[in-house]
Amino acid sequence: MAVNGVGIRDVARLAGVSITTVSHVLNDTPQTRVSAETRARVREAAATLGYGPNRAARALRTNRSGLIGLLSEEIATTPHAGRIILGAQDAARVHDLTLVIVNAERESSGSSHEDDVQTLIDRQVEAILYATMYHRQISVPANLRGVPAVLIDSTDRDGVLPAAVPDEVGGAVAAVAHLVEAGHRRIGFLNNDDDVPATHERLIGFRQVLHRHGIPIDERLILQAPSETLPGYALAREVLARHDRPTALFCYNDRMAMGAYRAAAELGLDIPRDLSIVGFDDQELISANLFPGLTTVALPHYEMGEWAVSTLVRLLSGDTEHRLPRNGPTRLHCPLVTRGSVAAPQEHRKA
Repeated sequence: MAVNGVGIRDVARLAGVSITTVSHVLNDTPQTRVSAETRARVREAAATLGYGPNRAARALRTNRSGLIGLLSEEIATTPHAGRIILGAQDAARVHDLTLVIVNAERESSGSSHEDDVQTLIDRQVEAILYATMYHRQISVPANLRGVPAVLIDSTDRDGVLPAAVPDEVGGAVAAVAHLVEAGHRRIGFLNNDDDVPATHERLIGFRQVLHRHGIPIDERLILQAPSETLPGYALAREVLARHDRPTALFCYNDRMAMGAYRAAAELGLDIPRDLSIVGFDDQELISANLFPGLTTVALPHYEMGEWAVSTLVRLLSGDTEHRLPRNGPTRLHCPLVTRGSVAAPQEHRKA
């Protein structure tokens, strides 16, 4: 069937393969021996020419809908959800799949989330991505176990479903190592007080770096509060008012770092001349718009969405290697984003 005057023969000619090969690739025909390189070349040729198979006809022929569901908490209000969706959409497009997105309320009851899952199942999705607002352990809706499913930014309390989460420890190590490499030895940590993986794992990373460099850990410089701007401000005021104040702060997230900026300004401390600050999350509306720009750690939301779709595709193809996590969830790299909030400490500071 020609699309906009372009037919399957045109795609085959551009890709340098047979018409049969193009058909197998674009219709995801099971149990065909087509190399990944050839599949990529065919899809690229089809995209270049604007050619695609008739999805309705393919669904009738293969009993596959070509739809995957994305159930995400608070899509409209969570800054990270857009990156997850973008990563998932880009990966889905490569595999000629379409996302069906449902918004879920984070504080909803378990039965409400089961209803959300059922909404996707009723629309005949082949598989479901289940994304939470922030990294934590969850009990998944019972009916989610009836379809191929992957978790994003959370782990299954029963340890059954594959999951992608940020490498919280690695991100914290990158942040604190950056401060140590700049010459800081007295570093405070403004941490979250929620009992979630990120709270514990970012603290582990903080301790690892100081231990690795032989820097004594002063427990008085590790403070906890809700991970918002005003609590971050209050903690920063407290620790920076000390006569032996730290020369640098590692903050649990960018919101707490924004509070620390305000505290430093009120105390007459210049960033980064008098105080260096590193955040976590890379919420660009905050980190790129503070002055100076905040050095922070980016969460891999795009990469988690991309990984989740790729994993679902493998599950749908019968690849059981990815059905059960062997060593826990897949942890994705959290890169350091350097801006202007870190400098070497002053050699002499007022007592």
